[in-house]
Amino acid sequence: MFSRKRGGAKHVRAADAPPSEALAQSLAADGEPPAPEFGPWDVRHAPGDVQRLDLGSLQIPAIEGVEVRVQANPDGGVEQVVLVDGESALQLGVFAAPRTEGIWDEVREEIATAMAADGVQPREVTGRYGTELLARVNTPDGPADVRFVGVDGPRWMVRALYQGAAAADPSREGVLGVALQGLVVVRDDEPRPVREPLPLRLPKEMAEQNPAQQV
Repeated sequence: MFSRKRGGAKHVRAADAPPSEALAQSLAADGEPPAPEFGPWDVRHAPGDVQRLDLGSLQIPAIEGVEVRVQANPDGGVEQVVLVDGESALQLGVFAAPRTEGIWDEVREEIATAMAADGVQPREVTGRYGTELLARVNTPDGPADVRFVGVDGPRWMVRALYQGAAAADPSREGVLGVALQGLVVVRDDEPRPVREPLPLRLPKEMAEQNPAQQV
């Protein structure tokens, strides 16, 4: 899996880029804003009657054909979440963010800078959620395509990393794209530094099996 170190907490100006739909809805001036057209959803807008895997700050819709791989530590804290479908994978992360400012633009710039330092030349492309980052990186198994997607929400940001076929060709997202659109973020009320990972945990039934193993 491709990974990178997170930098220090920083803010970006709200005027740097238009907010995502999830964030824009949270900033509505009067009354309860309508639900966005599609997710990732803030929990208050999440559609009901959908079976989901509850990982605490993230709830993943149960979709036929999508394998959910969760890596946890011995205490049951989830360290990695990857969805797999055939030749494609989707790694998910969720982080604290300001209530009124998005952080994906700055995070994306730092990812691109880190790639460039390693001799990788990423390029920006426009996708359903706005600007994405596409690159071919070197792995122990050889060159691999990766595509970063970011979604700013109210006090959270989802970072999604496509790998494999869905990274090289967004039209091949298939059920992984459906899973991202159905994702639910449950942001707690704790004040957290910007970019701190929101806490994830194994569901009870998984934790009782073997919390230290990938499931």
